[in-house]
Amino acid sequence: MTPPTLHAPTLEDIRAARRRIAGIAVRTPLVPLALDPGAPEIWLKLETLQPIGSFKIRGAASALGLVSPKELARGVYTASAGNMAQGVAWCARAAGVPCTVVVPDTAPRAKLDAITRLGAEVVPLPFDRWWRILVEHRYDALDGVFVHPVSDPAVIAGNATIGLEILEDLPGVASLFVPYGGGGLSCGIASALRAQGSTVPVFASEVATAAPLAASFVAGAPAAIDHRPSFVDGIGGRAVLAEMWPLAQALLAGSCVVSLEEIAAAIRQLVARARLVAEGAGASSLAAALAGRAAVGLAGATIHRPEGPIVCVISGGNLDPAKLATLLEGRLPA
Repeated sequence: MTPPTLHAPTLEDIRAARRRIAGIAVRTPLVPLALDPGAPEIWLKLETLQPIGSFKIRGAASALGLVSPKELARGVYTASAGNMAQGVAWCARAAGVPCTVVVPDTAPRAKLDAITRLGAEVVPLPFDRWWRILVEHRYDALDGVFVHPVSDPAVIAGNATIGLEILEDLPGVASLFVPYGGGGLSCGIASALRAQGSTVPVFASEVATAAPLAASFVAGAPAAIDHRPSFVDGIGGRAVLAEMWPLAQALLAGSCVVSLEEIAAAIRQLVARARLVAEGAGASSLAAALAGRAAVGLAGATIHRPEGPIVCVISGGNLDPAKLATLLEGRLPA
């Protein structure tokens, strides 16, 4: 199947998405992180405070807001490791229509329980088969409206509303760090900045166990990688989706790859300094900012962040309590 051609949302696209998600997603706060003297100035965009604990409700509400009631009556489905599943399930429940979620068999229990609480049916598949749904944009075993968790223009426009809020709340921001799963969040936010004439660099944060964007930047084309499952389940796919690559290379300054240990330390920092629980993917942005190392840009170029205020998008907080306890004890979950 030929991947769809995607274009960065315009400012009007993003403003229209903002109107569609009003009353469903909330405008999340941007708060400073108290660190020791001499540390960089870091601000946290708290998408953990969304009704589902993740930014994904923005994209889900934006996409489903364009679907007619007649189409919605057929039901909706998505393929998600957990957070987009909750976003689509939340919106489907509000609309009174059935929802099915196809999940990888590695999906964490906390997210599966949340999906079930929202009334959706869960269909688990082996990771490789689940990944094919993202590539093929369909799962023929199910009927209804399919909401792609990443490369749907309306989903990207919904995610982009975060960028509008950041510029409105902190006009002097110097750089942004955004978790990279499939690219819908980071490219959406970068689109909003560019649409408003901002040249502030947006850096993707990836985990070392699965960093396809960094590999793609080095290769100059979408690259497949060896994927190792870990407690960081919300980011790290098999490859960069082909349709997302043109946006990623045009909009993102580079990828900062961080270790599991650095993400674990960032989670502990957020608990201790901000009284905030973030999942591994959500804390990867802070881990990247605190690491202070250069990002990998196109052709493997070394990209340094500029001096000045940093915004870290804390994209989600759906972390298994048992894993959180293990992390707070200074150990990595199995």
